[in-house]
Amino acid sequence: MLSDVEKAELLKRARHAAARALGLPEGRRDLPPAEGRLAEPGAAFVTWKKDGRLRGCIGSVEPWRPLAEDVEKNAVAALLRDPRFAPAQPRDLPKLSIDLSVMTPLEEVTDPLTEVVIGIHGVVAQKGQRSGLLLPQVAPEWGWDVPTLLEQVCLKAGLPGDAWKAGSPPATIYRFSAEVFGESA
Repeated sequence: MLSDVEKAELLKRARHAAARALGLPEGRRDLPPAEGRLAEPGAAFVTWKKDGRLRGCIGSVEPWRPLAEDVEKNAVAALLRDPRFAPAQPRDLPKLSIDLSVMTPLEEVTDPLTEVVIGIHGVVAQKGQRSGLLLPQVAPEWGWDVPTLLEQVCLKAGLPGDAWKAGSPPATIYRFSAEVFGESA
């Protein structure tokens, strides 16, 4: 678990990286190097919202760089390179809020209907080169049960909705948890 100070630092770093990428004055100063848990490998998704609605979301599934750096890089990518949205402009940043989802490692599940808990787990569906991910907060936001969550993650992966239970072999399902916090909470 991250401390309140570490959470605040990650949110500050995400916003700073975004301001720097957009060429805003508040992004010009350098931040001190990350320390402690934030300097250790970690994986996170950064979600930008405008008026409570998704504006961009990109992240890492595996911890391969320091958590603070992962948040900074994903904050910029979600703001400028999420293919579902036009790149943000400098004037957009003050209107946007950030949510961070700091990931736990993926765990393969053999019986997703009993091993995935709505509101606790996010899921990944993977088959061949296709994969899709839904964060733990998505199912409660949409009022989904576990079968609907599994169908939706398969569809997001570009697979048939029943790929989690059908096929030879079916899609592999992984679960994970995330520590979710942000400015819009």
